[in-house]
Amino acid sequence: LGLVELKNGRHARAAKHLIIAANMGHDGSLRTLKDWYRFGLVSKENFAAALRGHQAAVDATKSPQREAAEAFQRRHGLHAAAQASTTSLKRNPEYRE
Repeated sequence: LGLVELKNGRHARAAKHLIIAANMGHDGSLRTLKDWYRFGLVSKENFAAALRGHQAAVDATKSPQREAAEAFQRRHGLHAAAQASTTSLKRNPEYRE
């Protein structure tokens, strides 16, 4: 939504959407906000809040079981296949997260 708002010239709304996505742990949104902060398009306070929210979301998804599963996938060459499968699934118009 942030990129759609940006294309429509609504920069403030785009930033809000990117902040929400970053707070939910979306890496791409955080990278975009970082760039926007460097160019002065996002305030230091908003970027700092998004960074804290992103870190909290990432920390909330960490667990010993998840890390062990990811290590197992990497060892057996399944990690890239799982990511490719998820990407293909998300391209399906009927996919719902």
